[in-house]
Amino acid sequence: MSGLDHLLYFSSESDKDGSMTITLNFEQGTNPDIAQVQVQNKLSLATPLLPNEVQQQGISVIKASKNFLMVVGFVSTDGSLSGEDIADYVASRVQDPVSRTPGVGTLQLFGAQYAMRIWLDPAQLNSYGLTPVDVSNAITAQNVQVTSGEVGGLPAVRGQELDATVIGPTLLNTPEQFGAILLRVNSNGSRVLLRDVARVALGGENFAFNGEYNGKPASALGIKLAAGANALDTANAVRATLAQLQPYFPHGLQVVYPYDTTPFVQISIKEVVKTLVEAIGLVFLVMYLFLQNLRATLIPTIAVPVVLAGTFAVLAAVGYSINVLTMFGMVLAIGLLVDDAIVVVENVERVMAEEGLSPKEATRKSMQQITGALVGIALVLSAVFLPMAFFGGSTGVIYRQFSITMVSAMALSVLVALIFTPALCATLLKPRAKGHPQAQDGFFGWFNRAFDRSNRAYLTGVQHVVARTGRYLLIYGAIAGALGFLMLRLPSAFLPDEDQGVLFVQVSAPAGATQERTERVLSEVRDYFLTEEKANVKSVFTVSGFSFGGRARVRGWRSSPSRTGRSDTAAAIACRRWPGAR
Repeated sequence: MSGLDHLLYFSSESDKDGSMTITLNFEQGTNPDIAQVQVQNKLSLATPLLPNEVQQQGISVIKASKNFLMVVGFVSTDGSLSGEDIADYVASRVQDPVSRTPGVGTLQLFGAQYAMRIWLDPAQLNSYGLTPVDVSNAITAQNVQVTSGEVGGLPAVRGQELDATVIGPTLLNTPEQFGAILLRVNSNGSRVLLRDVARVALGGENFAFNGEYNGKPASALGIKLAAGANALDTANAVRATLAQLQPYFPHGLQVVYPYDTTPFVQISIKEVVKTLVEAIGLVFLVMYLFLQNLRATLIPTIAVPVVLAGTFAVLAAVGYSINVLTMFGMVLAIGLLVDDAIVVVENVERVMAEEGLSPKEATRKSMQQITGALVGIALVLSAVFLPMAFFGGSTGVIYRQFSITMVSAMALSVLVALIFTPALCATLLKPRAKGHPQAQDGFFGWFNRAFDRSNRAYLTGVQHVVARTGRYLLIYGAIAGALGFLMLRLPSAFLPDEDQGVLFVQVSAPAGATQERTERVLSEVRDYFLTEEKANVKSVFTVSGFSFGGRARVRGWRSSPSRTGRSDTAAAIACRRWPGAR
């Protein structure tokens, strides 16, 4: 796989069931369709070198994200279905429709469908002089489906009036049919059948996984997002697909969602939107408090939605979506973008009050005075945020959307302040008499007097600091030193930790531990959460044989119908009760 365009690195993982996964990670922004084609071309060169068994089992190339978007659980509420029953139903009836859902990349089935289990008895094989290869060849030869032909088919005898298709025996389906497979005919005419040397039963295709939901047998589908897909749309589409399938479920089979990342995303965006509305409201109230003119207050308030609409258009043009990062940039941009409109309105008000000009003339004179300042403000702010868009690696991926949101909002804010806001000032503002005094009565009169007192106190403080420059420079240096000390002492993190209402517990048993031993530990973990922490924990989903650190290898085997997978890893998902979580 070396030499692929934009390939960063790749890793491989071999699991105990004989499967291997090679994960290739590409640079952010790489076209996933082109990357998939290139990987398939590379794979086609290596496929002839692989063993026949590997080629027969199949090799697939799938583009998807690495982490699970959600885990969909299936549990029997009345206990009528076993874990194997549930897993077989999910594998045969649910897995394919969910995999075809738009946005779904790959699926991880925590379970296996039914298969015919043939447990050989070594002692009986030895007594009959047979080997496992003889049994395998006999099954392959007799479990076949062939076209038997037809009666009356061409070339037919003259006068033939009936043409009927002959249907012969099909593939074997029941344990009894498999047990009747002929292995050998002895010289005395006796026969050796498969049931003479083995026990045949219908069971799971493999026993690598064993899932439980709150202690009840369950199975699950781990869903990974396709490259470039929207998480919220995909999760909603998966829920819709399952809702269509649910009327056909066996009695008592229920769908649960022990792990879902989308509620946290939805709550985060809702909180950001709430903050956005609060910020716009505060802008309106603060401006009305200081300007004390409803018409003047409406002008910056109207400019905010116009700038935000333009910012959304820019984000759509560059291929970004509404997410936590872009909405966070919007919240910060509101406090900055409204400044430009405020500067224009306040200066127009000042010119009208000082010179007694009409709104149109005052607007023209005001823009001649502050246009350069507005452009300078936009350039300075863009110089702060624009370099973040060119960061490399994961940091650039995280902050690029934030940077573009801020810079586009700043640029549009200046354009609105230079074009739209002056037009509103010239049409909405009323003329003011020269030297028009501020309000002296009521709430606004009290606020104006208090503001004047605080303004005089501020001027006195500034004069005091200017008169003692050296002393205050020492104080400033001490503050800067304390800031640097605290910055070095505080721990750093790649991303802030957020409580998403889900707790992962990974159980790692010693090398060679059996699955029974692992499940016993998982039972203790589950019982602790459901009893000691029942006030805080909503549900617990446990899976033995799987963990996010890889699955253990098989360290031995047993000739037994019980679970044979030697697992030393397991995972538990505990869903915490918290407001807004599902």
